[in-house]
Parts: sequence; structure tokens; C-alpha cells
Amino acid sequence: MAEPIYRRVVVKVSGEAMMGTDGAGNIHHPTLERIAADLVATQALGVKLGIVVGGGNFVRGVQMSGNGIPRLTGDLMGMLATVMNALALETAIEAAGGSARTMSAVAMPEICETFERRRALRHLDKNRMVLLAGGTGNPFFTTDTTAVLRGAEIGAGAVLKATDVDGIYSADPKKDPKATRFERMTHQQAIERDLKVMDATAFALARENRMPIIVFSIRESRAIEMVLRGEGRATVVNS
Repeated sequence: MAEPIYRRVVVKVSGEAMMGTDGAGNIHHPTLERIAADLVATQALGVKLGIVVGGGNFVRGVQMSGNGIPRLTGDLMGMLATVMNALALETAIEAAGGSARTMSAVAMPEICETFERRRALRHLDKNRMVLLAGGTGNPFFTTDTTAVLRGAEIGAGAVLKATDVDGIYSADPKKDPKATRFERMTHQQAIERDLKVMDATAFALARENRMPIIVFSIRESRAIEMVLRGEGRATVVNS
């Protein structure tokens, strides 16, 4: 089988992906176990993995602001949600035979390590996955932007954006049956077309750092491994 295209990546897993069929406010354990198994299989290929987990299955700051809670407070709540998801995924990775550490941009030493670049690199060198929680540590920034930022910090070759569709489409394929999937596009094209798969800040930061973004579906088993072998369906965003 083909060798991995990249040997160090950041995988962005949305909180929505982790809730599976259980609905908001939950973590779907079979989905959690499947994602963990995929990550462990990918690590076994010799790939160093940073993983950014969203918190949308519990809280989304933008939506909270529409319910009378200030956006700032909603984003802080979202950061806590990402830590909960990261801890759950860390446990599932360990149960699947892998090794992982959760590091949060928001200090909570009784719960997990605080993110520090050199310490994260040491974990990777010791063949541990690093779960990057707490967003950037600042409100008003998404976990998509966090994934690109952390990717640049740890020297990742690419950011893998795991979604519920197999790439970037011209429109929402769930609503528009005529939507077409892109095989490749540039960061600038993604920004100009205002594609909702990632926010413009994430695309702009990736462009500045010449960081490829690969968008793929996490719904299938071995999805991450297949994408890294260049065998899965995905959209590649690059300069």
C-alpha cells in the first residue's frame, strides 16, 4: 500500500462528528471508538498526530449569543466543551492501544496539561498523539483557525479537516443535488467563494504558512489513513 503523503499532520475533528446519531449534548461512543481506532491505525504508519477537537456537540459560541448569552461567554463555554471532547477521545485512543496527551490552551492543570509548543513536540517525539484543546485560548477564534495555528507551530505538513461530507462542494450537497465536488482549489479561491467548510481566517492563515488543507469525510472507517495514503475522496486546498 502507498506510504503516507505526510509524516506530521493536525487532524481537525468537529464536535458534531463526535455526537454521531445521539444528537446535541452527547458523545456517541461507537463513533468515538471508530475515530480513535482510525487515529491509532494512522499513527502506526509512522505519522505524528496533533488533533484539534471542536465542541459543537455541546456548545457553539455563535449560537449561544442568539440566546441572550454574550458571544464572549459563549466562546469561553465552547473552549470548555473542546476539553471535554479531547479527554473523551484521549481515553478512547488509550483503550485502542495508542498513547495520547490532552493539552489545553486554557490552563486547567488539575485536568490536563497546558499547551506549550516544546512540550507538545516532545510528546510527538515520544510517539504520543497530542490532543489540542481549548481553542487558541482566545474568544472569537474558531477551532478551524486553531488547527492551522497549531499545525504551523508543530511543523505539520498539512491540516486534515474531518467533516461529514467527502470534500468541498459548490453548494451544500445535502440541500442541492446539483452541487459539484472540487478535487483541488487554492486558499484564495476558498476565501473568495466564501465556502463554509472553514472560516476565512483559517484559510488565510493556511495561505500565509503554505499549509495544505485536506477536507474529507470522517464517516467511513480508516478515513484518515486512506486520505494520508492518497486513496480517499477529498478536496485538497493549497497555494
